[in-house]
Amino acid sequence: MSVKLRWRLAIIALVAFLGIIYMLPSLGSVKDSAFGKFLPDDVINLGLDLKGGIHLTLGVDVNKALANSLSQVGRDVRDQAREEGIPVLRPTTSHDGQKLELVLANSEKRQEMDDLLSHHFQVLKVEGVTSLPEESGHLRYTLAFGQRYKDDLARMTVDQAVKTIRNRIDEFGVAEPDIRKQADNRIQIQLPGLQDPERAIKLIGKTAHLEFKVVDDNADLDKAQKGVLSPGEELSVLRHRNPDGSYLERPIVLRSDAVMTGEYISDARASFDRNNQAYVALSFTPSGARQFERVTGDNVKKRLAIVLDGKVYSAPTIQEKISGGRASITGHFSTEEARDLAIVLRAGALPAPVTILEQRSVGPSLGQESIEKGIYSAVIGGILVVGFMALYYGYAGMVADLALVFNMVLIMAGLAAFGATLTLPGIAGIILTIGMAVDANVIIFERIREELRLGIPSKKAVNLGYDRATLTIFDANITTIIAAMVLYQFGTGPVRGFAVTLILGTVASMFTAIFFTRFLFDVWLARRPVDAPLHI
Repeated sequence: MSVKLRWRLAIIALVAFLGIIYMLPSLGSVKDSAFGKFLPDDVINLGLDLKGGIHLTLGVDVNKALANSLSQVGRDVRDQAREEGIPVLRPTTSHDGQKLELVLANSEKRQEMDDLLSHHFQVLKVEGVTSLPEESGHLRYTLAFGQRYKDDLARMTVDQAVKTIRNRIDEFGVAEPDIRKQADNRIQIQLPGLQDPERAIKLIGKTAHLEFKVVDDNADLDKAQKGVLSPGEELSVLRHRNPDGSYLERPIVLRSDAVMTGEYISDARASFDRNNQAYVALSFTPSGARQFERVTGDNVKKRLAIVLDGKVYSAPTIQEKISGGRASITGHFSTEEARDLAIVLRAGALPAPVTILEQRSVGPSLGQESIEKGIYSAVIGGILVVGFMALYYGYAGMVADLALVFNMVLIMAGLAAFGATLTLPGIAGIILTIGMAVDANVIIFERIREELRLGIPSKKAVNLGYDRATLTIFDANITTIIAAMVLYQFGTGPVRGFAVTLILGTVASMFTAIFFTRFLFDVWLARRPVDAPLHI
């Protein structure tokens, strides 16, 4: 064997070795054996349609995120202005959350206020400044976010929602979740093999927007329930869990501006009090601890409501300034509720509420049936192709069949090595690559036949056949890979599964058809007489 053939044999042996090593862990019996500990940990993951689980499409309310951000900026403007001696009162947002209004109590400070806004709050644009006749010397500023900032904030809101949901699902313990952004502020979630879908849906959908607000005990509850509220007030409900697990909700009036939010939480854990009642213990970041100490010091003898997703879980009276950076949420939780609440607070609050737009469940039995039918189709298709090639092309056909087996090993190894997820369309992609892999060999064999008909010697005919067919095969497969990459980039779960197997199968077929089969032909021809005829 020549040096050139030895190098090609070494490359093929290395690729075959790696292919087998990465394919074996996906075979359960091999992975569980004593030999399995020497194999890579990567295995082929089964998609939702093969393993069962749930599919969710969520819509993110970015308008709520914009309103929350605008309200926070209003508080920042007030605090910054007061530090610089500018009297600013009542920063409030409009009902739709698109406008911010604040009152400058001294019109002589207008230039200083304008400078403050232009230097420190460039994200805001001033839409109007009007005087208040009922309050002499007062000016009302109407502010709003610029369109570019709105677009950036909407994009960041969805990105943060995806990250937060992924953190929650990771803590919940779902293996191989598929979470991705979609157009129109939507998020697609696929959770294969999930055993408790209802609990997962509650965990994912909980906004976990935590706020601390001061209770207005002087408000008239009867008027508040009829919609009569003073400026800067809002009506909420105080939840109380009964022993039977039901909840009692009582009206409560809060000051609408939150004095602190959950973004300063560093840790949250489910704990139990002396009566074995579950609650959630919170730890704040250093800056959060300082802010909580200031808030409690400013509101001694007042009730501080702990508001989660718009509902009050507890409203204890502040007896003294609280330092140390710790607090707790008590609400007569069950153990599971306290643990799930700790998960969502620890993973971070969603930046905006989400709604479930679509929900589909796939049972494990249906997934198993899909696997069996997919394997059955692949086996039948493979047998037909193998039989046809062996009958029609003789030895050359058997070479193509051997390359086809090698091709399947490389596809399985690639799926495992890259951590790809095999879906039902992915199985269809594998079946398609069976035909595509053989198609490349058919092109080569027909080119060799043409050269043999012209009376060219066997070895030279094989070389010419491969050389002239290679460019055609390469061009055709590159266009297929480009189309598959577009499908992968812009497609969703099942479509991407098809694209992955198509790309892997196409790359593997080029290697086996152009490199592997030519090596077998060259070895075979090297052992035959130079003038021996070649029948294809």
